[in-house]
Amino acid sequence: MNTLVTAIPDLANELPPDAEAVPKWLEHALQVPREEGWVDSGGCAIHYFRWGDPKNPSLLLMHGFLAHARCFAFIAPFLAENYHVVAFDLSGMGDSGVRECYPDAVRAAEVEDVARATGMFDHEVKPVVIAHSYGGHVATTAMTAGSHSLFGGLIICDLMVLRAERLRAHFGKSKPLPSDPNRPNRIYPDYETAKGRFVLSPKQVVNVPSLFDYMAYHSLRQVEGGWTWKFDPSVFQSDFGQEERIFSQGNIIAATPGRKAVIYGQNSVLFDDDSAEYLRECGAVEVPMISIPGARHHLMLDEPIAFVSALRAILALWASPSS
Repeated sequence: MNTLVTAIPDLANELPPDAEAVPKWLEHALQVPREEGWVDSGGCAIHYFRWGDPKNPSLLLMHGFLAHARCFAFIAPFLAENYHVVAFDLSGMGDSGVRECYPDAVRAAEVEDVARATGMFDHEVKPVVIAHSYGGHVATTAMTAGSHSLFGGLIICDLMVLRAERLRAHFGKSKPLPSDPNRPNRIYPDYETAKGRFVLSPKQVVNVPSLFDYMAYHSLRQVEGGWTWKFDPSVFQSDFGQEERIFSQGNIIAATPGRKAVIYGQNSVLFDDDSAEYLRECGAVEVPMISIPGARHHLMLDEPIAFVSALRAILALWASPSS
């Protein structure tokens, strides 16, 4: 494991130059000391950030498709007050290395490898996984493959779960992952042009605009000739886009072993109140499901403080002697 020293992040590097109306809480959160490093998973360098005291119980944070660990970089500091927190970039995304292909088995191995390399399994309390969107797909795959015995629970955040008729209406005639994995990422002449092509998936406005700026800035990298996306186009060759899996998501979550909870944006187009009811019909009767009013799919960009509060509530519930 190649680890860099713990440091207080420099806001000049954290926030993009065009970020406006940055709230004070965000500035403070981004300046909480953290460690940055890489761990090896099957020969691929996996990039991570770490906050808090490793002597505390651990939380492993996982981002969505084409995103990166920084979507939790302003959430983790609030959790690090009582937990040892690690957020990592899935291979082929963010600042992690790339692979020839990205099957679910390889993704699942990254979950366990990062947790082990950062010492999470050394604590008497098993670590909890918090996974947003596609990260929830990876996490349920890992738990189903046997990792659930190593972890103390899984909090799934707005992973797409819709009834079959709603899925068909959502996708129409398009495939879930329509992009060409063989087409190189385009190079834009300058940052402003590149940022202008950054969109959230599904498309939405956000309640905290500076967080949109932050996510766009760290989704890009400067290369010869301009700016381009960090993600590897080959990630579109993924098991995630298999139609059978998507239409079975409710049953998969319900059948995933171990303790589970769900947090979702009440205005999300991928998981809403009807999705929660459908998930209960699939068998997840005792799974806590918390909706965040005013939040859409990218709930950490819409209602970050409410999101933190919901996470804290579930973690406190699980930490109680009667749970």
